[in-house]
Amino acid sequence: MAPTERSIQLRIRVIGILFVGVFLAVSGRAGYLQLVMAEDLTARGDQQHQRVIKLTPQRGVIYDRNGDPLALSLEVQSLYANPSDLQDVPQVAHQLAPLLDSPERQIRKKLSEKKSFVWVERLLTPEVAKKITELKIPGLHFVPEHKRYYPHGQIAAQVVGFTGLDPRGLEGIELKYDADLQGEAGLLISERDARGRGMATAGQDIRGGVPGESLFLTIDRTLQYIAEKELAREVKQSGAVGGTVVMIEPASGRVLAMASQPSYNPNAINRYHPADWRNRVVSDSFEPGSIFKPFILSAIIQEQVLSPGSQVDCEHGRYEVGGKIIRDHKGYGRLRLSEMLKYSSNIGFAKLGKMLERERVYRYVSDFGFGAKTGIDLPGEQEGLLHPSKGWFEIDLATISFGQGISVTPMQMVTAMGAIANGGLLMKPYLVEKIVDGQGATVFSRQPHVVRRVISAATAKRVRQMMVGVTEEGGTGTKGVVEGFDVAGKTGTAQKIDPVTGTYSDEKMVASFIGMVPAENPVILLLVTIDEPQDKIYGGLVAAPVFSRIADEALRYLDVPPTTVVAKQTLPEQPPKIAGDKSVISEPQVTAGKGSSMPNFIGMSYRQVLEAMQRSGLNIKLSGSGKVVEQSPSAGAVVRYGAKIWVRFGA
Repeated sequence: MAPTERSIQLRIRVIGILFVGVFLAVSGRAGYLQLVMAEDLTARGDQQHQRVIKLTPQRGVIYDRNGDPLALSLEVQSLYANPSDLQDVPQVAHQLAPLLDSPERQIRKKLSEKKSFVWVERLLTPEVAKKITELKIPGLHFVPEHKRYYPHGQIAAQVVGFTGLDPRGLEGIELKYDADLQGEAGLLISERDARGRGMATAGQDIRGGVPGESLFLTIDRTLQYIAEKELAREVKQSGAVGGTVVMIEPASGRVLAMASQPSYNPNAINRYHPADWRNRVVSDSFEPGSIFKPFILSAIIQEQVLSPGSQVDCEHGRYEVGGKIIRDHKGYGRLRLSEMLKYSSNIGFAKLGKMLERERVYRYVSDFGFGAKTGIDLPGEQEGLLHPSKGWFEIDLATISFGQGISVTPMQMVTAMGAIANGGLLMKPYLVEKIVDGQGATVFSRQPHVVRRVISAATAKRVRQMMVGVTEEGGTGTKGVVEGFDVAGKTGTAQKIDPVTGTYSDEKMVASFIGMVPAENPVILLLVTIDEPQDKIYGGLVAAPVFSRIADEALRYLDVPPTTVVAKQTLPEQPPKIAGDKSVISEPQVTAGKGSSMPNFIGMSYRQVLEAMQRSGLNIKLSGSGKVVEQSPSAGAVVRYGAKIWVRFGA
């Protein structure tokens, strides 16, 4: 039966609707691809005929507190090749091998790969890049990247740390603040054909990255130099296996200098053993010995267990506790508290610990920060060792009271002593003062942070006064005296545990001295430790003189006026110059009535002045930035011992 007119119209309408539906679907899909997916599809298309190579990002600068760069990123050239453009791979490898100091076979293998892009050598020195450029070899290309450089070499190496090739931070501040310092990498875009081969006619397209943020540290490069110089010299002279120095501003917790020995040069990191990279100030712990005694004394005075004038029977040098014998280096009878500290009586402090009892000793020791990390902004900090008081025996209480049976880090020790120096407040130590972005705007600024009050200001002042006696005549720390200032200090000589026998060694010691100056209102607090010194093993003989030299130079550099009358006396004999050891910076050779000759620093850079300081041993105050425009005294003038020497940098 023939279709009716009505059915035909229905079919036409259905077909029309289907056609319109298909048309709308196709149009919608086309619109979606062109409008919504356009950016993504374009990127996919680019990826099919482009090769994207990430370049090393430009890390932010690390400055000292005066704006002197300690770490920066320099633009250098990296070498890459398009193997398909090389006409004679063996000949090219032969030419490059001596310049790159690499095996010819290894280079030939790289250049023979079936790739459109291969790295030949990254981060070349300018001299090597220039020589390769002069070869004019087709198929070899350069691209700018950034290489980390440390302008002052070893100075503050264990604080600043170093980076890898990435460049990612691997140690120190570089590691701790890697996310802030790490900028956005630039990109190298190379064109390739449908088969993935490099296109000889394609140009080099480099899309720049974003520099990382920069850090300003609390470290003062000049104070750091002084600390490292004196520590290195003493470690060498005493035959020690290592040592540390840490200097803080006790009122704020700012770390002004932090030195460890052995040290290393981060510009040549592969030449050193990984053990040299370790920042011993935060990563190594030791039994503090007698430098721990001021904390027990603080607890006694704060708790009013005894008055400052009270006397304690020191048993003439021999005292039995829990079946063990405690001895003093001399047989003392009855001593006042100040005398017990001055002469460093172990027996006297063992008795003080017994008076406090273990719960109060543990509470005060914990409140001073022992047994916990200080929270300083460095990786690898250890918390030391402080066993809970419920497990202490009678002998444990006695030995902890004079600094044995507990282990601390140098950072913990100087932070805790800071509470005695600043009036009783435990401050959180820190190294990074502020962070700025690429435009110089401050994105982070740190303020001093009080952790808690440990003792009263009156107690802290009384303990400081007693500590002054340690450096006065008859005390154990007379070699820690600083001319023109009262020094509140304490010596320490602690036995190390023999790893073989598990008992205290009679030969291996840690000699230490901790002190604050001026004693009445301390500007700096300084700890010196010397690990396993030979011959002279006592803190008063080994560590105290290092404290004295560093503190003397630091106070002059900081322009701190003397607090006591300086007696006229002949110039002290200078220590002998150490030959044959580049890691030790000797003192200037000065004799009475004569002096060193002042070099001509005009026009020199920071680094050149620093190198000259290392050669001459002169301690020079530096200010400004750029090149040296002024100096005092003038070039060729005689530099008298103790004279102020300075240079000023300008644009």
